[in-house]
Formats: sequence, C-alpha cells, structure tokens
Amino acid sequence: MRRVSVAEYRFLAPMRGIGFEFAGTDSQQTVCGRNRFAIGRACERSGDSDFQSYIILAISLHISMAREDTGHDLRNWIDRVEDIGSLKRIDSEVDWDEEMGAITYISHKKEGAPALLFENIKDYPENYRVLFNIFSSSTERLALTMKEDPGLGERELIQKARSKLTAREEPKPVDKADAPVLENTDRGEDIDLWKFPVPKMWPGDGGRFIGTADLTITRNPDTGELNMGTYRQMIHNENQTGLFTSPGKDLRLHLQKQWKKGEPLEVVAVYGVLPELFLASQLTFGEDVSELEIAGGIRDSPIETVEGEITDLPIPANAEIAVEGKMYPGERKMEGPFGEFTGYYGRPEDDAEVNTVEAVHYRDDPILTCALMADYPGCDINLTYSVGRSARIWNDLDSLGVPGVKSVYAHPAGASGMSMTVVSIEQQYAGHAKQAATLAAQCPGGAYFSKFIVVVDEDVNPADTNQVIWAMATRWDAERHTDMLTDTWSTPLDPSRNPADERPYGSQLIIDATKEHKYMDEFPPRTAVREEMYDEVVDRWDELGFDYDAPSLPIFYDETGGFDDDDPDLEEGASGDDDGHMTM
Repeated sequence: MRRVSVAEYRFLAPMRGIGFEFAGTDSQQTVCGRNRFAIGRACERSGDSDFQSYIILAISLHISMAREDTGHDLRNWIDRVEDIGSLKRIDSEVDWDEEMGAITYISHKKEGAPALLFENIKDYPENYRVLFNIFSSSTERLALTMKEDPGLGERELIQKARSKLTAREEPKPVDKADAPVLENTDRGEDIDLWKFPVPKMWPGDGGRFIGTADLTITRNPDTGELNMGTYRQMIHNENQTGLFTSPGKDLRLHLQKQWKKGEPLEVVAVYGVLPELFLASQLTFGEDVSELEIAGGIRDSPIETVEGEITDLPIPANAEIAVEGKMYPGERKMEGPFGEFTGYYGRPEDDAEVNTVEAVHYRDDPILTCALMADYPGCDINLTYSVGRSARIWNDLDSLGVPGVKSVYAHPAGASGMSMTVVSIEQQYAGHAKQAATLAAQCPGGAYFSKFIVVVDEDVNPADTNQVIWAMATRWDAERHTDMLTDTWSTPLDPSRNPADERPYGSQLIIDATKEHKYMDEFPPRTAVREEMYDEVVDRWDELGFDYDAPSLPIFYDETGGFDDDDPDLEEGASGDDDGHMTM
C-alpha cells in the first residue's frame, strides 16, 4: 500500500473524506479508502510509479466517481454527503427504543461526526430508513446544502449565509404526477403514523416524536402569508400528534387567530425533509417573509411544491413523508416531556395542541428525518442555529445603520447558538460598543432566548473562544462595563428560569470587552509579531519540523499601534494609532 510523506499528505489533504481515508501519525500516512483498488489498477495499467501521476490519476478517478447534484431531494443529498465522507450507513439491526438516540449522541460527541443513516430498524421493514443529524456540527454538510465549498470554515459560512438569507426564490408548483411524495397516500382508516420507525430518543421522553427534523406549514388567517417552522411533534395515536409551540412563534399566532373564528387551522407537516428546507425553517424571520422562498434562495433554485389534497397548502414535492391535517379549536392532549436543545427536559408533561391527520403522503422506501436534541456538539441544530443566527444578527445590525461591524458569532455551545453572541466592531465614537451590543440583543434575529452578548474589538476573532475570554480578562471591568436587560423574550424550555411559571420571560447580560473608548489613547498595545517575521516563519514551517499547518494570526505588530522604532517621541507604555483590523 502506498505510503506518503507529510508534504504529500498535505497535498492530498483537500481530498480527505472524498474517497480517501488517512491513518497513521507523524511523517507517515497511509492512503486508503473505497477508491484505492481502482486507483491501484489504474496505476498498474499506466506502468507509471511517479507520485505526481498517481495523484493525477486519483483526482481524475475521484471526479469520475463522484455523484453529481442531479436533483433536489434528500436522496441526492445523501449521495453527495456520502461522497465527501460525511455519512455513515448503519446496516446492523438497531432498536428504535432509545438505541438510535444513544448511538447518535455518543457518536456525535465528536465534532464534525457524520450523519447517520439507519437502514435496519427493529420491528420495521428494511426499506424504511431513518436519517439522524442532518447537520449537527458539520460545516461540510452545511456548506454542501448551501451549494458552497464544503471546505469553508464557520466565518466564511456566516458570510455566505448573510447573502443567502436575503435571497428569494418563489416556489415552483408541479403536477401531482411529478411529485415523488405522492407515490403513496393513506386516508381515513388506513392512516397509521406508527408505520414509520419513529424513535424514542431519551429515557425520559414522554413518547415517540415523529417531528424533530421536520417542518410545519401554515397560513396566516389575516394576510394569507405562508409560514414554515420546525416544531416538535409527538405521536398520540394512529392519526394524531401533539404539536408544541412556544409563545410568540408564528404557528401559535396563526392558531390564536384562526381559533378566534371558531375554525380549525390547516396544517402540512413534513417528516422527511429536504435539508435546505430544514435549515430555513429553523430561523426567525418577519411574518411577511416566506421560508419557502428563503429555502429556494439557499439552494439558488425554486422549491418544487404540489397542492395539498385536503388543505390548500403547498407540500414540498420531493419530501419523503408529509401529512395534511387540521388543528381544531381547543383540542389539547398531554404532551412531553422531551429532551430538548438545551440538554434538559425543559418542560414537564403538559397539554399541547393536537394535529388530526387526514392524509399521509410518502415515497416508496421512505426516509424519516430525525434531529437529536442535546448538549453541544451532539445536538443537530447547533451549527445551523449558530451560522443562521450570526448571519441574521449581522444583517440586522447593518440594516439598523450600526457602522464598523467586523464579525458576529453566535456560539453553537450556547444552547444551539441562541444564548451567547459575540460581536466584533471597530469603535468609531462614544457609546458605539454599547449600541452594537444592545441592538444585537434586541434585533429580530437575536432577541429570542439570548442571554450573553459580548462585544469585542476588531482584533479579536469572535469565533475563537480563547481570544474572547482573553479580551474579557484584559479589557472588561465587571463593575463599569456590564449592563442587564430584564423581562426579555425567552422560552418555556429555559431550565434556569424558576419557578417555571415565570417563563418565557428572561434576562440578558451585556458585556463590553472592548478597549474603553474614552481611554483608547492610553490603552497599551497588545503583543504581536511583525507580519514579515510571520511570513518568514511560515516559509520555514516544514523545515522546522512541525507536523501541522501554521496557525493564522488575528493581527500583526504594525496593526496594533505598537511602538514605532523610528519615533523617538514615543516612550514605552504609550500607544500610537489603534486602527488595526482583524485578518482572518
């Protein structure tokens, strides 16, 4: 088997997970993977042992073997994710009762773990499958869904999301004959939600939740505008689910308006989702914004929909499983508890609205999509909330006219990116830092369940927790640089707010970890290396014997306002102009 050096390994590094696996340590790595035999045969036929020819052959074979983005459905997405090494098929028999959840949680304690496709589920036919954790903490899968380079980092993904979330593509209606979701339809007594391998995820869950990586479509009774959101849904019986909604969410508002008229609210719920729809449905937009159009903007093409048979609502034509139902005024049943995105059972068993299913549509060999809710990094919505929320807040600050915003990062470990937001700014006037932090706390994209808002200078990378903690330790004075907002918009699932009847009110802590504006000229310069010295070291990196890539630096000496060797008037301890900028 071909052994490669560190230099060769770095050459191959972009191909990691794309038909190759890498094993070994230090200077020796073993190239292997599912393409290795084809590559070996090609090398033998060519009679060329030269390594560069070997690489060219490997790349050519990869390109020829990779599956193209030939369609907009979950199955094509699974193929493409598998091609980049970010999907794990599990064909051993697995129990729907807690075992699938346990496997997902344990395996996803590793950041970037693959999505899991369970293909052999106890008590169910082999052609009924379950896909767990579409995104989780994988930047590769999120980038692929956004039609971007899977090699992008979080900061780059946030920048891409900023434009993606402002793009719009109106849904494209298709004929029923062209809608795979209508390959099978059950009505009346044939309806049986238990026919799908719905998991019980946690020991303390109150039931089996068919809706986790799901979306629910409803129509505003007053305006006719469509809303698409993700809400947990527990099976009560063959044709009813409990649908939990938090106060202030669009579905709850639609229910209240429709029930005031004494009429049921029509619902379409999708349990086998397209990833771009799942991404759009998780985020908070204005009531006049269609998440179906947002999803089309994310993938740069319209979402195909088909008209419902029971309702007048659109159904994603390429969905795996979708139901049409009605939520009748005043009908509630006990629902929960459920292990939530906070990592706790945030709400005890209580009554919740009921969706009575009148039609079930599903593809042949359907795939149920599930999202494990857990602490970081095991929670499926960690990264999507982090990237989406960061982009929304950044766009909101821009639209509000806040200048100098360099970056925004909603940390995924903060209860799926909700509870902690860090904003990096270039200070331009008195009160600038507090303005940015307060607006980030209360703008539409950041108000819900936000607890900590930290503002830092432009030389601090908000996504680097070490840098943020360093800035707090050296630039934040707790007595003078802290503010609190009370009675803010929170969630009934917040375990820290007790007694529980005080929810969903919350509070927000604003931390100014910037250099104090009024004393900017007196603030000492930070230590940093010269840019030319950094370049020299990086050029010698391999020669120096390091077996990892040279880290990037947030700032260089000439950008810090450091002491000028050519200026004799600057005494040690003074600082020059502090107009540095973050280079990432």
